[in-house]
Amino acid sequence: MRMQSSASRIGALEPGEIFVFGSNASGHHGAGAAAQAQRDFGAVWGEGHGLHGQSYAIDTMSGLGVLEREIGVFVEFAETRPELTFLVTEIGCGIAGYTPAEVAPLFTRAPLNVRLPESFIRELNPGRQGGVRP
Repeated sequence: MRMQSSASRIGALEPGEIFVFGSNASGHHGAGAAAQAQRDFGAVWGEGHGLHGQSYAIDTMSGLGVLEREIGVFVEFAETRPELTFLVTEIGCGIAGYTPAEVAPLFTRAPLNVRLPESFIRELNPGRQGGVRP
């Protein structure tokens, strides 16, 4: 089983691609990837969870336990939507203050239609080069 990475910068989406970004619970998408999600990919102000347009919000600001649950819900959702490709940004590693080492393991059950950032793939596969994991 191999997983591909998401681009380090996502400027446009193809049909069937979903921009996965970190949000706050209240869905105030004021900066960073959240602002881009609202501006470019259909995220809705006031909606801090789930699928909206070509974006999927994950609450990264309510603590690591909430982040873990939110990622679990996301992984289950992605499993039910194999026709979609989910491009995950470095959620939780900006304003929320987590490191890739803390967040990446929360994606170990992610299905093949989920593309993780290179920093997460490196954490999941120490010593391995390239944008894939077994």
